[in-house]
Amino acid sequence: MSESRIAGTCCTAEKTAMSAVAEGSGIVASLRPLVLWAGRIDRVVLVLVGAIAAYALYDPARAWESIVFVARNFLSLLPFILLSIGVAAYMNATGADNLVARAFRGRVLTMIVLAAAMGSLSPFCSCGVIPLIAGFLAMGLPLSAVMAFWLASPLMDPSMFVLTIGALGLEFAIAKLLVAFSVGLIGGLVVYAIQQAGGLKHALRPGMGGGCTGGGCTPKGMGAVRWRFWKEEPRRHIFRQSALSNMLFLGKWLALAFFLESLMLAYVPGERIVDYVGGSNAGSIFIAALLGVPAYLNGYAALPLVGGLIQQGMAPGAGMAFLIGGGVTSIPAATAVWALARLPVFFTYLALSLGGAFAAGLAFQAWSLL
Repeated sequence: MSESRIAGTCCTAEKTAMSAVAEGSGIVASLRPLVLWAGRIDRVVLVLVGAIAAYALYDPARAWESIVFVARNFLSLLPFILLSIGVAAYMNATGADNLVARAFRGRVLTMIVLAAAMGSLSPFCSCGVIPLIAGFLAMGLPLSAVMAFWLASPLMDPSMFVLTIGALGLEFAIAKLLVAFSVGLIGGLVVYAIQQAGGLKHALRPGMGGGCTGGGCTPKGMGAVRWRFWKEEPRRHIFRQSALSNMLFLGKWLALAFFLESLMLAYVPGERIVDYVGGSNAGSIFIAALLGVPAYLNGYAALPLVGGLIQQGMAPGAGMAFLIGGGVTSIPAATAVWALARLPVFFTYLALSLGGAFAAGLAFQAWSLL
């Protein structure tokens, strides 16, 4: 082959390669806006959409049932979510968080008792209380007192107390109220002891706010309190931003959590729980506390479920452990806490919840045998 022909062949190959590179570069350039747009989408939203799409391909009928389940549960919680978001945003916008932090400064042990008592009577569920918890920690309230409220709040409220009487009896309702206060109180004291030893210095994940770790807290915020915050544009802006960020945060995590819960309910019927927790021994009670995590629906739906399971042979102590463990560590609640708190705080929360549920189950079982 002549040198001229070789040169021509090389030139042709080089031009072809350059053309291919240019074409590839054009494709990449055309896809760049799509890549940038996808990068701006929240990862939780991407995971949720991808999971629903995959489930729809696998089982379209059940996928639609899951979507309906997510929407129904979210709407049922919406009043509590909006109330908690509104309270948190109002406190941020008015600067009232300074008053709260200043009022309890240096009185952590007293605050733990009050927080446990308030949590036992508050109308917030385990998910709806998350914006308040984030606000409390961000404003500088002690993690120990916040944990007391955090643990007690989902377990009991006035309407749930009445419904518990109807579904499980007055004795069970009173016992659950005492358990809610006790779990919150002991949990707060345990966290206080851990902090005094130098642990749990930071509660919230980066970007979620601050937190108080010592015995006293330094109030922080905008300075003077303005109860009529809507008269000042900067405070109106803070209210809007706080409410929107909390709603987006709760919305994406609750949607994902309810979707995971729908999968659990589709493949692990709640009626089968009695097969594992029919006994009155410590093992059955411990299993009931663990099963409350995936099988717990919400505080109101769980009452008739546990009532029916007790009629089928579930031990009363196991029923108490199921309600306490599930009330605090259900999939939606645990998912929200995972997104909000640092890992040491999250695992402390789980340990206190499950430990409290197990202890409550043992105590109530012993009482029922007297």
